[in-house]
This record gives sequence, structure tokens and C-alpha cells, in this order.
Amino acid sequence: MQSTLAKLALCRTAALGARQLQCGQCRYETIIYNSCGDRHCPQCAGAKRSDWINASESLILAGVDHYQVVFTLPAELSRLALGNRQQLYSLLFNAAWSALKQTIEAEQGFDPAALMVLHTWNQKLEAHAHVHAVVPGGGPALVGGHWKDATAPGGRPKGWYLVDAVTLRRTFREHFIKGLRRLFAKAELKLDGEFAHLLIADEQEALLAELESVEWVSYIEPPPHEVCRPELVLKYLARYLTGGPISDARIVSADERQVTFLAREGKITGGQREQVPITMSTVEFTRRWSMHILPKGFTKSRCFGGWSNCRKG
Repeated sequence: MQSTLAKLALCRTAALGARQLQCGQCRYETIIYNSCGDRHCPQCAGAKRSDWINASESLILAGVDHYQVVFTLPAELSRLALGNRQQLYSLLFNAAWSALKQTIEAEQGFDPAALMVLHTWNQKLEAHAHVHAVVPGGGPALVGGHWKDATAPGGRPKGWYLVDAVTLRRTFREHFIKGLRRLFAKAELKLDGEFAHLLIADEQEALLAELESVEWVSYIEPPPHEVCRPELVLKYLARYLTGGPISDARIVSADERQVTFLAREGKITGGQREQVPITMSTVEFTRRWSMHILPKGFTKSRCFGGWSNCRKG
């Protein structure tokens, strides 16, 4: 974490070196300082986002509806996840995919695919881990191998339908809790401080029982309309890949004592979200920003099923 903050502080300064460029016609010279290249830096990685968009757009299937499905960790796990980001964020990916695969195969009978992107913050920069999944509404049939589009069950009105949302979120909860139980059993989680009590088996079971008793959050968005194509959804998700949890455009003011930035807070009449100024100490702002620094080498975007690297060809 400290190394990431240090790199961001030195980005595009003389400390990282520079290149001197000269115009071939007027001979004007200028110095361009090197960037840090860290994926969390707001000034860097624009080219990486562009490359990801181009690669992801090649997955979009013409004439097929594409849904965005969001899976969210419950608030009860937010603080535990911050101390075990590698393990619990990976489990979030795997549980979300397992739930999608199981539910789509059972309800629709085709081989699914998904592109997922991890997002760890809300508008106020608080811990809010969830994954966005772009899912095609069709695939090769499990029997016969022909192409099969998603259809609503009998008796339902015509319209967009992927799977039953309640079944999906409960299946997601089931897979995540199973994975969390395995992590406890293998002692693969860091459990100290406020979580030291979870070293006791009975305390682990109490937490798992609590998680099983609440409804988890996942929802299915219908396919984008003609004005908002699936490619635009990918461009929206690309903003989460690099640059940290807040853009410069949302920061109203900042000094050594406090930072004020804009954040959405609820909905106003008409369904539009209103941005309001949020002010906090510079130390608190830095703490919240740093909560979203990912472990070194952690993959924030992953493909599954028919879009996995070994099958997407």
C-alpha cells in the first residue's frame, strides 16, 4: 500500500526521469516526465483501458441480448474482506460465476459465458465489494449443441428474461458460504484483532449462520437499448479497472486539512440521482482511498465459461 502511494506521489515528476522531445520543424523542445504506470494512478493506464475495451468488444455477439448482472458482498463481510482481499475477492468472483452457471444451465439449458469486473467502493469511497458481470442471453444448448436463446418460463409475459433473480441470489449466497467455510477449515484467512474470535469453530459457524439468515443482493439488468449498446456498458466498466475509486472531476476542493468531493446520495423525484458535497479530513480521505488498493498481481477482470481464455475462440 505504501509503495503504491509513493509511486502515485512521484508520478510525472523528475524523480521518475523524463524524455526530451524536439519538434522536427520549429526545433521547439519540451520535457515530458515519466508516469508511474501503477493501475491505481488517476493519471496513468488510459492505454490499458482502451486495450481492454477492444478485447472485450470482440466477445459481444451480434443479434444476442446481453445482460448486466451484479453480485454484492453483504455488509457483514466488508471489514473481513479488507483484511483478506486476495481470498475473499477471488471467492466473490468464483461464487458469482458458479451461481450463474448453475442457474442458467438449470433454467435455460445452454452453456453460459460471462465477463466480470470487480468494483470495491461506493460513491463515498466506503468498502462495497461487488462484481459486474456481462452475460450473453444465449449459448450452445447442453443437449444437441445448437444455439439456444434465453426464454421466460411458461405463463410469463414476453420480454427480456435471463434467470429467476431470487434463485440466482440464493444460489450465489450458497456458493459463497461454502467457499468461506472451506477457507475457515484450511486456516487461509487472516484472523486477528477484531476477528480473532473467528479462530474458534463455534464463532465461525455463528457467522455462517448469520450470513445464511439474510437475503444477499444481486440483480439482473435488462439488455441495453439501442441507444446504449453492450459496447457502451463495457466502456462504463472499464472505468473501474484503473485510476482508483474517484476521478478528479468529483473533487471540489482539497488542502492539508480536508477534502470535499461530490457523491450521489439517494434519488430525487423522477428517479435521478443527486450529487451532494461530502467533506472529510484529508487523513480520512486517504484512508478510504487506500482501502481500494488491490493485492499485487490481483486480476480485476476475469472471463468465464464460453468466454474463458481456453474457449472463447
